[in-house]
Amino acid sequence: MKILQSRSFERKVKKFGKQEKKALDKQILKIAENPSVGAEKKGDLRGVNVHKFKIKNTQYLLSYRFVGADLELIMIGPHENYYRDLKNYLKAR
Repeated sequence: MKILQSRSFERKVKKFGKQEKKALDKQILKIAENPSVGAEKKGDLRGVNVHKFKIKNTQYLLSYRFVGADLELIMIGPHENYYRDLKNYLKAR
């Protein structure tokens, strides 16, 4: 299984510090081992799963989906306006 990153995901992760990246890597490995760890969304976001976790008192949402046998990491960010931005990003693609 390959783990792919969207451009939006890459840009956000680039701003993370060393400790935040380590915590994020642990969560990505958790998703790779057990893909059902996140909740599958309905409606416009059908086929996209969202995993919630905390880094330093901030709750982050990580959206991902499966493309064939590969795992695509779509977007990461805090809860504020997350689903709106995710919808807009997926529409633009």
